[in-house]
Amino acid sequence: MIIDNLRKAGVQNTIKNERLKFDRLESYAGAYLQAAGAYTETGGTERRVAVSIGPEYGTVGRYQLKEAAKEAVVQARPGFDTLVICGFAFDPLVTEETKQWGALTILPARMNPDLAMGDELLKKTGAGNLFMVFGEPDIDLQRDPEGRLVVEIHGLDVYDPTTGEIRSSSTDDIACWFIDTDYNEESFFVRHAYFTGADEPYQKLQRALRAEIDEAAWSSLYSTRSRPFDPPTTGKIAVKVINHYGDEVLKVYPA
Repeated sequence: MIIDNLRKAGVQNTIKNERLKFDRLESYAGAYLQAAGAYTETGGTERRVAVSIGPEYGTVGRYQLKEAAKEAVVQARPGFDTLVICGFAFDPLVTEETKQWGALTILPARMNPDLAMGDELLKKTGAGNLFMVFGEPDIDLQRDPEGRLVVEIHGLDVYDPTTGEIRSSSTDDIACWFIDTDYNEESFFVRHAYFTGADEPYQKLQRALRAEIDEAAWSSLYSTRSRPFDPPTTGKIAVKVINHYGDEVLKVYPA
């Protein structure tokens, strides 16, 4: 079912016209690879692609990513150019892995939860939001004069699946972002929460809640720059970013 929907929907990022469309995609009897096929980049170059599908219940971890990459490069003959890792959720450290494994491009694609809910929800979802590529947060980690840390987010590094290029986007693509200021590598705790995005989010929130909002309080949350916080005892912080489609990415930073 996943392969059939992937074949029809392709892989989409947040830009409408930037969709990886498969020329062909068939089942593949591998240990960590479940599908294989090809797609054509905007410039006309054909790329061989392999697909590894994560668990129905659980997250895609680094072990699956590495084993699927080894199978795509070493065991397959000829090797693949691109590996699409499909998962409902990903371990935080998956985003720490390189997006290149030799000549292989690794492309994590988040599957819409509706894929696990049956055909009726899929009809309402449509094909445009089933498999989404989500970029990594582009942040600066700074220290203030008192030695406290401040995180400033500039946007997302977005992957264009039609060309293979990575480019930066603005914070308009970000709905909200959160910081775990003392990340323990097991659980993410929201210790700071901020909202960004264009198109008058204050007014939209006011209409959605049907209530008056304290504008001063809201302005402290509507920010791309965090409030100062003490350095983590664990030596690491984690930043989670959610876009307007509800897709999220978590990245860990030493601090």
